[in-house]
Amino acid sequence: MIVYDKKEVRNSLTSDDIYDVLQEFGGEPRVTNFGLVSLTICHHKFGEDCSHKLYYYENSKLFKCYTGGCEESTFDIFQLIIKIMQLNYSRDMDLNDAVLWVVNKFGLSGKDVDVTELEKSDEDIVYDRYEEINKLQSLPDTIINLPEFDSNILDCFNYNAIIEPWLVDKISIDAMRHNRIGFYPGQWQVTIPHFDINSRFIGLRGRSLSIEDAQLYGKYRPLKINNILYNHPLGMNLYNINNSKKNIGIFEKAIVFESEKACLRYQTEFGYENDISVACCGSNLSSYQVFLLKYCGAKEIIIAFDRDFTDIGDEKFVAMEKRYRKFYEQYKKDILLSFICDRNKITQLKSSPIDEDKDKFLTLFKERVIL
Repeated sequence: MIVYDKKEVRNSLTSDDIYDVLQEFGGEPRVTNFGLVSLTICHHKFGEDCSHKLYYYENSKLFKCYTGGCEESTFDIFQLIIKIMQLNYSRDMDLNDAVLWVVNKFGLSGKDVDVTELEKSDEDIVYDRYEEINKLQSLPDTIINLPEFDSNILDCFNYNAIIEPWLVDKISIDAMRHNRIGFYPGQWQVTIPHFDINSRFIGLRGRSLSIEDAQLYGKYRPLKINNILYNHPLGMNLYNINNSKKNIGIFEKAIVFESEKACLRYQTEFGYENDISVACCGSNLSSYQVFLLKYCGAKEIIIAFDRDFTDIGDEKFVAMEKRYRKFYEQYKKDILLSFICDRNKITQLKSSPIDEDKDKFLTLFKERVIL
């Protein structure tokens, strides 16, 4: 029988793993010198206005919420999952369920032991219950409607402003207008509206044009206007899926980029009639995002993340391979996955595969790795 030790599972998770979970459920995590800071998704539902007061301490592997909304003073990743599932899905999970959820998400291995060797009193041991783990490994099967915002806010932005940095990045004015990319002078940000698969307005992200603000708060963050925070859980949607869903069904392929800008660049190069691009707005791919692409008719998902590595075999390269292998192991029974990897370094460091020119992207696309 396969068993998992709760303490070993918790201690095996890296800060990057915790970051992925927080990002998937809308925590908008920020990296600090002690760990991570997230929105208080421990006691706020998707779309509710909340602040960055949920702290994750890397040394203890524990969370602490600095508001009055949480009963426990500190709690671990398993308890956070229990809270999120109850709040947003009305799903009652116990500690064992949460451990199995984490095990499944990160493809962690258990120990194959004889059940007679286990002590019944060992509360740190979780059994790999066949029916339950199979249920956890299954993709979602229904569309989740996130809270919808009033789209009238989009009429307040400047759509005639020339966003010079984006033009330099070879994104056409037509693509920006098509996607309602605007400018908000009040916060000196490019405005990027997010829509769900049914074109409902579910979020508004800003791309800071201020170098100082970008360094302090990150390049991208949800906009807060008139005391309304236009955030949504990034792992519960894919940017541009409202535009590309039809073509994804026709071509039976979907290309997943990291950023919204990459989708606009793809539209600029290949046209709206050939657009099969989406963005996960990070470097993670959630089970719900895979479900959305399958729902649209995709039979192959092409991961086209930015090139972070300098040399083949360096730390960033090894981390990339590990992440891609995790995706493959998690979703191989559901869909064909392929990966764009610029092994010959024909693009610049930190570039998206589509950033530079059409020919380079097509070369990388043809050389993609299928596991």
